[in-house]
Amino acid sequence: MIAFGRQRQPSEEHEMATASTLETLLTEHDVAFVTGMSVASVRRWRYTGRGPRYLKIGSAVRYRPEEVTAWIEQQAHSHEATARVAQ
Repeated sequence: MIAFGRQRQPSEEHEMATASTLETLLTEHDVAFVTGMSVASVRRWRYTGRGPRYLKIGSAVRYRPEEVTAWIEQQAHSHEATARVAQ
């Protein structure tokens, strides 16, 4: 941590919020497990822009669970919608 002037100790509340946020970020392996797909598929989705939104932290790729859940929900197709497209 870089500090200028007087150093401040982080509050317990701030530490808990940061730890909570970091613990909930998913790796591409986590996303592969959750979706039942391969890591290669998750990487391909990211490369082609078809997958869930992701974060880049340095060279690390991370996913927010709510983004993955929303993306999965968007993948749902109804039979009626498919039938209309076929007609």
